[in-house]
Amino acid sequence: MSMKNTLFYRRNQEVKFDFAAEEISSDGAIILTEKIERKFKIIRKFCKSLSDSRHQSYVSHDFEDMLKQRVFLMVQGYEDCNDEKYLRNDPVIKAALDSDLASQATLSRFENSFSVRDIYEMSLQFLDDYVGSINPKRKKIVIDADGTDDPTHGKQQFSMFNGYYKQFMYNELLFHDGKTGQVILPVLRPGNCHSSRWFVHILSIIVDKIRARFPKMKIIIRADAGFSGAEFYKLAKAKNLKYCIGLARNERLKKFTETAEEAVRAGYLEQGEKHQFFAGGFEYKADSWEHPQRCYAKIESTGKGMNVRYFCSNMEGQTARELYWDFYVKRGEASENRIKELKNMCFADRLSCHSFGANYFRLFISCLAYEFFRIIKELIKKSGEKEASKWQINNIRLYLMKVGATIKMSVRRVTVSLSKSYVCRELFCKIVALC
Repeated sequence: MSMKNTLFYRRNQEVKFDFAAEEISSDGAIILTEKIERKFKIIRKFCKSLSDSRHQSYVSHDFEDMLKQRVFLMVQGYEDCNDEKYLRNDPVIKAALDSDLASQATLSRFENSFSVRDIYEMSLQFLDDYVGSINPKRKKIVIDADGTDDPTHGKQQFSMFNGYYKQFMYNELLFHDGKTGQVILPVLRPGNCHSSRWFVHILSIIVDKIRARFPKMKIIIRADAGFSGAEFYKLAKAKNLKYCIGLARNERLKKFTETAEEAVRAGYLEQGEKHQFFAGGFEYKADSWEHPQRCYAKIESTGKGMNVRYFCSNMEGQTARELYWDFYVKRGEASENRIKELKNMCFADRLSCHSFGANYFRLFISCLAYEFFRIIKELIKKSGEKEASKWQINNIRLYLMKVGATIKMSVRRVTVSLSKSYVCRELFCKIVALC
């Protein structure tokens, strides 16, 4: 044990360490991210909305380079600007970015350099990029709208107390494509906003953008009870939108289902049995609504208690059970689970800058990273790998993106040598061939 590089003895074996290996990166599969960017130009398209007011003679890193660095490193699991100091000498990352890494200070100035007008232009560009990605053969688009809380732990601008969540927070509003899971538009709101704040106005813009390119596109809105309101139903009628949306329980709604509730309670709940009964449609009109809506109810004995949910829809030709199970509940996978990935795995909850504009921009960065993973998911499905097709973003990052690699560079060639023990070798090759 006198040698400093001897760790311990395992039976008769001496376990040692040294630093004689070649330069090895733990992020070898970042080259896949670069290939996806070259094909789909996710970052380049978004950068059209970024106006750089810096004196170009003093610029070492343009906005596209810095945004690429932030997004690429976020894909690899590095969530903050200060991760740069641990990665500045990584040979594979530098090769993928085709430049030295920008410093933490430079990246921080970059994130804090945008005005409210810039954020608005970014939002329009993000929406235009989505509309441009729609397959012209599609006949309908399901738009899932949902909000989520983002707790704050500092003095961020517009971090406010929300009585429903009982915390200081930002309130994020996210629109998803119900078929592909693609983020249509992310919106950052002050923490004290109601779920429906800005919803109708922004939805109107989204619908107009889609219809401008696809005039005959059928658009269906799917959302929970927080988005139900008079303004939404006015918009749905004016824009010829179909919808299936939740309703908050109230005393007037209860009267429509009280007989059915009593029957389910007596026949199943008291016996400790599980049972579902669907009622409707019935006509219901809140005082603020211009017209009555066709509403439905799911009355469920869970075996431990009663669970009654109301929803309304103008979609025809389907029973209450079909509307609920074949359409409405699918928002859980299409929207809610995607929001969990965006927040927890693409770090959309890391809005820790002081400026509201900088935090809004960070939300865009997380959504761009999410889009890379969404494309990788689609490629995995096309590859035919059934087990990998079930992976969430964390699994993709851990199994596919994090792999040891070395790099050799010459004037005419760059060779990234991935580890021989790479467990996703075949999957990686299939994805590269597909994109």
